[in-house]
Amino acid sequence: MKYSWRFVVVAGFFVTALVVSNIIAVKLVEMSGRIFPAGLVIFPLSYLLGDVLTEVYGIRSARRVIWLGFACNLLALGAIQAAIHLPALDPEFQVQFEAVLGTTWRLFLASLAAYIVGELANAYVLAYMKGATRGRWLWTRTIGSTIVGEGLDSLIFVTIAFAGTVTVR
Repeated sequence: MKYSWRFVVVAGFFVTALVVSNIIAVKLVEMSGRIFPAGLVIFPLSYLLGDVLTEVYGIRSARRVIWLGFACNLLALGAIQAAIHLPALDPEFQVQFEAVLGTTWRLFLASLAAYIVGELANAYVLAYMKGATRGRWLWTRTIGSTIVGEGLDSLIFVTIAFAGTVTVR
């Protein structure tokens, strides 16, 4: 099966947004009294790109890219875990490295659970809105479905990834 260069670019950005958001999610950010993982800065891009894949290339191609994203996440997780177990030149650096990247298993599992719910909700809302609008109002459909999917995804991810790890002031 041959894919256009545009498909490859969109798929590449989708996978990159997914993997990078999981890696940087270990950093918690506080803005205006709200605490959230830094991964939420780039993660919405994966939903928007997922909508583009679904609308332009169809659900079958979109699902292939979604599975590719999970495989790439798994590869990144394995590489990070291998790096953690390699002997470090500086023991202090090893402690810091593990503190930052050692939580990736929990984040990956949280991401998997959240993404399944979020993606299903996103796809359902997108399909429903496409039928209800008779294929019109693309931006309304994609933004509306992304708000629902991303909202559920973020709620589930934050709950699983950070439950019991952050003290509330």
